[in-house]
Amino acid sequence: MIRKVLFFFFGQLIYFSCFSQAKDTILLMNGNLVVEHVIDTVIGAVTIMDPVKTGEKLHFEYDQIYCVKYGSGFTDYYYRQDSALGNYFTREEMQYYIYGERDARKGFKARGSLIGAGAVGFVSGGLGIFFAPVFPIGYMGLSGITKVKIKHSTISNPNYIEHDGYILGYERVSRSKRRIQSLFGGAIGLAVGYGLYFSVLKNTLPSTFKISFR
Repeated sequence: MIRKVLFFFFGQLIYFSCFSQAKDTILLMNGNLVVEHVIDTVIGAVTIMDPVKTGEKLHFEYDQIYCVKYGSGFTDYYYRQDSALGNYFTREEMQYYIYGERDARKGFKARGSLIGAGAVGFVSGGLGIFFAPVFPIGYMGLSGITKVKIKHSTISNPNYIEHDGYILGYERVSRSKRRIQSLFGGAIGLAVGYGLYFSVLKNTLPSTFKISFR
């Protein structure tokens, strides 16, 4: 009898010891996951100990959080559908939207926009055109509206692609990455193109534009 009691006692002790060590998972609205013990959920924010800065606390406001899944298995949802707040998606739709953002952030590569904008900037700068920056900026604008091709290799779960929310989230991040890469590539292309023009081509190319006022 005593052995059974001791066995039960130590079993419960081990269980609660392991249980208390289970960390909580915070799913942010931008798709990032934060795995850490939640120490407070008051004053409009969820607070954890900063995993990078020892001894400091990190706060996430409620509108930054989709949900918190506690180590106990309980999930507390902070996102709710409310058109007054700009939350037009249902909870399920928003979850897939977040998955799409996360997959695009991890897997989508905007190399085409980087190379394309770089080439446009290089050519326009190399010709010595005064308003050459207009061309890569225009390319950047177009890169943000053209259709996004979702590669299956970048999808974390093949079933996600069947949901419109996932596609919208994936496209939003992909277009943002395209614009950033276009801006970066265009700036480099312009710098190299202008450098080539003023150092080598200026005296060999005919004047492209002359503007005079009378």
